Amino acid sequence: MLSALYRTRITHLSRTPVHHYFEQGGYSWYVDVDDLPQLPRWLQPFARFEAVDHLSPPTAGPDTLRARVDQHLADRGVELPGGTVTALLQARVLGYVFNPLSIFWCHDRHGTLRHVIAEVHSTSGDRHAYLLPPTGAQPAAVKKALYVSPTNEADGYYLVRAPLPDAELDVTISLHRENKPAFVATLDGTRRKASIANVLRLQLVAPVAPLVGAMWIRLQGVTLWTQRAPVVREAPIPEREKVGQL
Repeated sequence: MLSALYRTRITHLSRTPVHHYFEQGGYSWYVDVDDLPQLPRWLQPFARFEAVDHLSPPTAGPDTLRARVDQHLADRGVELPGGTVTALLQARVLGYVFNPLSIFWCHDRHGTLRHVIAEVHSTSGDRHAYLLPPTGAQPAAVKKALYVSPTNEADGYYLVRAPLPDAELDVTISLHRENKPAFVATLDGTRRKASIANVLRLQLVAPVAPLVGAMWIRLQGVTLWTQRAPVVREAPIPEREKVGQL
């Protein structure tokens, strides 16, 4: 599979405790974890892929992104020997990375999609990966397990709709409590060839995108605070893994 880029639009809609909406532009990579993009040396600072930025390390062998996916599946009793794994994620740009959401589509050796891993990252460096069935355009339900926002507790459940990207990317995640949506986020975009020209072009329209994205999310948190949204304290999370930034 040839790598691709998606020029993305992210929207966030909070319905409770206060109504708040914002959107931002950016871009994401769509890659085969066994065949990560090999860019010219002079361009590598703007697109570097590190296994440490995702999931948990393997118990044995080389620490690669594929090994981390396999370990995550094996820990849950799943094996996909020889199957392709594609991923939607952000690369490190000038040493910094922030992936609010990384998605891995896991296929068996016959090319059939078997599992989807949706990994959520918080701005404080915590992350949690949810293993989902391949529901296509229909959402899959999963219990929320990570404190992400100071205005939302780590309760409720997510509905995640993450069909395989094609010419268009169309992902939706909604947080529900008492069968009512408290928060809805969307990620959509148009596919582009991962050419040198397109990588350079995206550095102009979305410079240092991971850093800007993290700062923008923090700014929205401040905005919610000024709107008197109640602040929810984070409960201790045992053995949580911090994301390396540099």
